[in-house]
Amino acid sequence: QVQLVESGGGSVQAGGSLRLSCAASGYTSSTYCMGWFRQAPGKEREGVAALYAGGTCTFYADSVKGRFTISEDNAKNTLYLQMNSLKPEDTAIYYCAADHTPCLITMPTVYEYDDWGQGTQVTVSS
Repeated sequence: QVQLVESGGGSVQAGGSLRLSCAASGYTSSTYCMGWFRQAPGKEREGVAALYAGGTCTFYADSVKGRFTISEDNAKNTLYLQMNSLKPEDTAIYYCAADHTPCLITMPTVYEYDDWGQGTQVTVSS
């Protein structure tokens, strides 16, 4: 099992930037697919981005393409989500997650992830 701890959330104005971090501990593997999800009040949890094999495969939701970048630092066992040009509709709790299988074709669904962090709040004001 992988323990995941997110950090870096906060409140910003529209157009601003934030970088989320997700520190992983416990057993991790380069074959895992790592992802970011978000959940706004009253809405379902949705996939934001996913990364596999050191960034050789990355996936993004259409709503964040060109604004968000997922990356990882293997030496630090940390996953990142750089969020630029933030919009009020990006307001949500952001979660990182680990899928114990590779993701080579599409971003895994929420049901395919095995381990989850506790989430970090991102609030974007207009």
